[in-house]
Amino acid sequence: MPREGRLYRPQAVARLHSLADREINYGPLTGGRLPTWGARWHIDSVCRPLAREPAGDPVRGGAWEIACRLVRDYQFAEPTILRALYRTDTALLGRDMLLEGRFAGLRFDMGVRVTSVIDEVRGSGEAEARVWGWAYRTLEGHLEQGELTYKVVKRLRTGTVEFHILGHSRRAPLANPVIRAGFAVFGRRTQHRFYHASARRLRRLLHAELCGAPPLTAQTLPGHADIAVAPTP
Repeated sequence: MPREGRLYRPQAVARLHSLADREINYGPLTGGRLPTWGARWHIDSVCRPLAREPAGDPVRGGAWEIACRLVRDYQFAEPTILRALYRTDTALLGRDMLLEGRFAGLRFDMGVRVTSVIDEVRGSGEAEARVWGWAYRTLEGHLEQGELTYKVVKRLRTGTVEFHILGHSRRAPLANPVIRAGFAVFGRRTQHRFYHASARRLRRLLHAELCGAPPLTAQTLPGHADIAVAPTP
């Protein structure tokens, strides 16, 4: 349904709430290996430098903290490809998100669930880094199967702040032959566009705040103070 306001309708809120009854749409990892269903898993990894702040722990109100907030609130996502609804009154871990995928002029609803949150110091010496991020896995009814992880990394020795996207995915079994054919042709291209466009958007939003722009905050749906639509226009 190619209407811009569809996420603001009561049906979208109902679809968001219905995600609580859905399961992850693929099997668990075994011994750290990807689950087996054919051999068509795609592995993706994107790393983009965002900014630099003084070496050592993250600066209060600095680049790392701003980037973490933008990633937490899903403000970094490229809105021409993905938008989301999620509840603001729940913890990040376990949060269900209704993603609206924009593909070939159409709109598709895809549910995901946040299954892990990262907040730690990794490595040692020159490689020591402060890492914060989260990962979601796809739910029943999603066009894909897989997991996507977003991380904000600060290299403590150099002060460099980076954005990392890591994922594994494959096309879910699709009954509709038109959608199946379209996704086979355009799906991977759209994925790559989303990764790189989102990384550029995060860097742009971060530098705007560092230069004095007001913080981009989550916008709630009219009549639903506990439901956010992101990214904010």
